[in-house]
Amino acid sequence: MRLDKFLKVSRLIPRRAVAQDVLQEGLVTVNGRPAKPATRVKPGDVVVLSFGHRTIKFEVVGLAEHVTAKEAPGLYRLLED
Repeated sequence: MRLDKFLKVSRLIPRRAVAQDVLQEGLVTVNGRPAKPATRVKPGDVVVLSFGHRTIKFEVVGLAEHVTAKEAPGLYRLLED
């Protein structure tokens, strides 16, 4: 799954356009490498998202095209916040 879509579906970022902007600014890494919107993620990948004054580090646990707001946190596991 594309990283920009994962960030939107998991509700870590509210809109896909915002996710694309954050990725193009170089504020996200996947497994220690800078990520672009089309970067593919899979379960087990570690993502670091710097957004404002916050840095969130999480592991991708699952992938889904559509999930409810209750199910969204099940797609990732927070490692650092």
